[in-house]
Amino acid sequence: SRFGSCTLAALREFAGCFFAAGTVTRTQFQQLSAMAQKQESGCLPCTNCFVTVPQDKYYAVENFGKYSHMLKPGLSFAGFDCCGCCIQYRSITSRVDQLMVQVHTKTKDNVFVTASVAVQQSVKPDNTVDAIYKLSDVHAQIDSYVSDVVRSCVPHLTLDESFEKKDDISNSVQQRLTVEMGHYGFQIHKALVTELVPNAEVVQSMNEINKQKRLRDAAIMAAEGEKIRVVKAAEAAADAAQLQGEGIARQRGAIIDGLRDSITHGTQEALSTEKISELLLITQYFETLRDIAANSKASTVFLPHSAGAVSDVASQIRNGIMQAGAGAPGQQRM
Repeated sequence: SRFGSCTLAALREFAGCFFAAGTVTRTQFQQLSAMAQKQESGCLPCTNCFVTVPQDKYYAVENFGKYSHMLKPGLSFAGFDCCGCCIQYRSITSRVDQLMVQVHTKTKDNVFVTASVAVQQSVKPDNTVDAIYKLSDVHAQIDSYVSDVVRSCVPHLTLDESFEKKDDISNSVQQRLTVEMGHYGFQIHKALVTELVPNAEVVQSMNEINKQKRLRDAAIMAAEGEKIRVVKAAEAAADAAQLQGEGIARQRGAIIDGLRDSITHGTQEALSTEKISELLLITQYFETLRDIAANSKASTVFLPHSAGAVSDVASQIRNGIMQAGAGAPGQQRM
């Protein structure tokens, strides 16, 4: 009882100092105290002859400081004792404990990350003596092994590969811990890389990269949509112009056929190509005058016009076309 109370008081004083300094959190201290072996006392005052062993703990009996044997759960008689001087007890939990280990390391692309590893471990029932007497700080030992494995694996991976291969890192940690902690009587159930947290500035930069990438994709899609709209509009205009030209050609053909039939009807005379062209030009001339007169916004146009000037108009148009055709080769030579 005296040794147990002294150990508990020292542990509380140690915890108070570290809580005040901010070195460890209360959760980490609870993990440390849960995994560490503890001094226990008997169930009767002033003697350790009888002891009650909980179901979730292993009790070791010491005679004058030397290990004697292990006790089963329930009420047990350990031997004759006087004031706790002959018999002492040490205990360790049989439950599965989870330790959270945080490792700061660097990836292959020079990004600093914090890896959180959850290690689930328990004491082997056949190696309780090793678990009680071999290690003084189980958490520190596991922390060292986990840090060594993580810092040897992550620097060979980029940041993206580290997220993709978390299972590989977990398997490496578990294999290393299973071998190493097995020598001290501990069984490793699982080692999980629960979180990889890059530096805050790196996270912000990655988010900005993704944002700019999506903005670029949106701009490309908008440009593609505008391109399709312009191309389709041009194709529609070309088709409309083609159809309009075909309509005009059919219209002029029908006009020429009608003029020829109306002039040569009942006669054996055949119109020449020049006469037909002259009639077509004169017809278009009068249609132009009609369109100018029909337009409400058209201004007054003075043209030399008389009944005998029709042939003159045709000759002027014909001469203009011939002069334009004659001048074209000269312009090309220039």
